[in-house]
Amino acid sequence: MSTMKTPRRLLPGLLSACFMALLLSCGGGGGGGSSGGSVVGLGTGTGGTPAATGTGGDSTGTGAGTGTGSATGTGGAGTGATGDSGGAGGTGGTGGDANGGTSTAGNSNTDGSGVGSGGTGVTADAAGIGAADGLGSIILNGLRYDTDSATFTIEDATELQIGMSARVAGKVDANFTSGIANQVVSAAELRGTVSNIDIPGGTFVLMGISVSIDSATVWGDANGLADVKAGNTVQVWGLPGAPGTLRATRIQISPTLTDPLATGAVQSLDKVHKTFMLGQLTVNYSPAVFTGLDESSLANGVVVRARGTTAPVGGVLTATKVQGWYAIPMADGVAVQLAGVITDFVSRGSFKVLGTPVDATTAQITGGPVGSLGNGVKVEVDGFMSGGVLVVKKLRIRNVPGTGGPASFTLIGAIGGFNSSSDFRVRGQPVDASGAVFENGTVSDLRNGRKVTVVGDRVVDGVLIAQHVAFSP
Repeated sequence: MSTMKTPRRLLPGLLSACFMALLLSCGGGGGGGSSGGSVVGLGTGTGGTPAATGTGGDSTGTGAGTGTGSATGTGGAGTGATGDSGGAGGTGGTGGDANGGTSTAGNSNTDGSGVGSGGTGVTADAAGIGAADGLGSIILNGLRYDTDSATFTIEDATELQIGMSARVAGKVDANFTSGIANQVVSAAELRGTVSNIDIPGGTFVLMGISVSIDSATVWGDANGLADVKAGNTVQVWGLPGAPGTLRATRIQISPTLTDPLATGAVQSLDKVHKTFMLGQLTVNYSPAVFTGLDESSLANGVVVRARGTTAPVGGVLTATKVQGWYAIPMADGVAVQLAGVITDFVSRGSFKVLGTPVDATTAQITGGPVGSLGNGVKVEVDGFMSGGVLVVKKLRIRNVPGTGGPASFTLIGAIGGFNSSSDFRVRGQPVDASGAVFENGTVSDLRNGRKVTVVGDRVVDGVLIAQHVAFSP
């Protein structure tokens, strides 16, 4: 009786196959179990090693912890696991409990779960900052976030509306196609008396800050800049650009609130006399309460909201509250979406958006030619933080000065308050679909309760002018 020996050169392959089979039997490994292929889950443990990395199947996990330890990763079956239940195919890590302890990721507004949900493809801790360009749940910078489990904090308005600036914290998939929001925060940027209106130039000055409009500016209760009058108290949501400037995303010319509010990058900080400049406005912060940032962290270039109770006197606003603006996480690996105006442009690989260094060298660029990138161009950028720089995967050009750019707003939900094709609401937003193209139905199918997706290119006098209405099956 003879025995067959396994050639020595085949042993590594057989051992690898056995190991993979063992992983599959435990529910991990298995490459390609998640819809995105490669998925990243982030979390922080509370008693493990400072960092852990590993691979499982075609999924890759990385850990970059601070403090007491962190472990992040993905299981090959699409589960971004954390802590000591790291999934057979993902990164192990020896940290904390199965929930990953607390996860700051440089962002105090994330939910801290550290749990990647590979089954849904939504796994990376994320923060999105921009203007709401859709409702249902919330669409920010073109990405739809599910808000079923999110908490909302809205200042200066009763509810979130199209065009309002906002910060969304939660999780997104690696390709920035869908997200789950844990927290949505929104507040206005400016409120005060208007001066120096330039209708042809599309600008005006509000309490010493230069405000510009573009084709995507939402007019909540007006038809355009011609309705804005010098001396009026106006409320503006927008995106800070170069110091002393703001690109308006929504304007309300008859706000309910009148207390002065100014937002921008701190200039000419004088910690002895407790003053700083926002554009041409001097802010006296000696009596102010600080929220969202410590007074000691106040520095030139930091974007803040300064609130008062009385109008500026002699160009000086006495602030009763100084708030940190929407926090941009800087920790490596965090997914970040930003909408804003380019500043400090050197090249495609070196510029800033909302004061954040950006590298778009390898980004997919849409909305216009690469050569149009430069200071003053409004863009949306999606990417991951690395060494304090946002390394961009996708960049969308939204407005080029003198050229313009596309604007699009989306509503997803059931029709309510129906009176006619030119007068109904979706998600509380008034809609005029009298000139729209209809899909999966006709204008006669419009009625209360019908679920629709409405897309329009402008909001005037508070009404979304629809171009396309699609009925849900």
